[in-house]
Amino acid sequence: MTTTGEERRTAVERAGPDAGHAGGGWWHRWRAVVLDVSLALASSVECAAEGVGFARDAGLPVAVGVVFGALVGSVLGFRRRWPVAVVLVGLAVTPALMGFLLAVVGLYTVASSDLPRRLTGALAGMSLAGVLVVTLVRTSPEVDGWFRLFAAVTTALGHTAPPVLLGLYVGARRRLMESLRERADSLERELQLLAERAEERAEWARNEERRRIAREMHDVVAHRVSLMVVHAAALQAVALKDPEKAVRNAALVGDMGRQALTELREMLGVLRSTPAAGAAPVSASREAAVAPRIPEQRGGVEDGEESGGPARLSALAELVGQSRAAGVVVELLEEGESPGYPPVVERTAFRVVQEALTNVHKHAAGARTRVRVAHREGEVAMQVENEPAGGLPAGAEPGLPSGGNGLLGMRERVTSLGGAFVAGPTDPGGFRVSAVIPVPPVADAAALAE
Repeated sequence: MTTTGEERRTAVERAGPDAGHAGGGWWHRWRAVVLDVSLALASSVECAAEGVGFARDAGLPVAVGVVFGALVGSVLGFRRRWPVAVVLVGLAVTPALMGFLLAVVGLYTVASSDLPRRLTGALAGMSLAGVLVVTLVRTSPEVDGWFRLFAAVTTALGHTAPPVLLGLYVGARRRLMESLRERADSLERELQLLAERAEERAEWARNEERRRIAREMHDVVAHRVSLMVVHAAALQAVALKDPEKAVRNAALVGDMGRQALTELREMLGVLRSTPAAGAAPVSASREAAVAPRIPEQRGGVEDGEESGGPARLSALAELVGQSRAAGVVVELLEEGESPGYPPVVERTAFRVVQEALTNVHKHAAGARTRVRVAHREGEVAMQVENEPAGGLPAGAEPGLPSGGNGLLGMRERVTSLGGAFVAGPTDPGGFRVSAVIPVPPVADAAALAE
């Protein structure tokens, strides 16, 4: 994984002032280098000047004191790498009245780092005690005792408390900023994941909507177009032999073509329409979840009330009559009485029978077909079974084009309502389509209709 410079800089800043750097250094920015070098030079100059008095008091050459002070002051340049060592060096030279800047900056660095608070408190206590003792010893004995004590305590506190308190504040602020930065990064990652998931859900919803529209157009148009093809073939065969029958077939073809065009126009009108002003947007996940179930509005006409008859079980007789007119022997058997199903259930049941009859026209024209509908408690069952294709109607052409989506669409419609769907060949060589659709309670049916 490639790490950008900004990410490396952020990581070093979060690690604290004593954090190391890849490659052996411990500075993460040029500004830090300039600051530490400047502090080290200032501390060296201070300690070198204070080394003159130390050399005289110790009876050493002045040059030795100056060099010793310069070396001690230069230790401040390592405060980010070894802050504890810097404080200890400052404590060590406190009796020589040397290293004020070294001790103050060292205590600040320790307090602002991520070192244990016990270690910080111990070093601060040692510094306080050292400055207190040195001040008491160095103060002239002629000064009053209480004033000497007050001066020593004040000097020790002034030498120790400000850098420690400031370091604690800066360290706490750094940790707070780190926590806020990590939280912001976490929120950014979560938002990115949510955006990716929303895009996936939207894409899934679009695909589901495409499949639903394709299934609806197939169910609405394919049946009538199949009948039109059968009637057109029959019309061609009897045009010269029986003109009256040819006229009737031509009229049927025209009616079915107009109905198919009307239904197609209504559906395309819905696809072109825009949402009403002020309508609340529907989330992609909810839209995808309910898309296969809700009744669509097409130009003010509900899906269950298309031209040519409503898509309800009560219209099965008309549907069967159209197939009979096309020359197919169809028997309709209905068991029980319909208690009145929700529109989505009736529409799905009607579409299953309609598509099954369409498949008969396409693949088994002329075969005897039996349509059974059973109204049971809590469910409605339907079965469409055709015998092997024995003979074709006059002029009919077998093997009409098929896209292979009819059975898939029926299965999707039924399973979306929690039903069962089975389709397959029979032993005699025919084909059977069976479906059982449960009837939801009144409350659930109302939810599906919303």
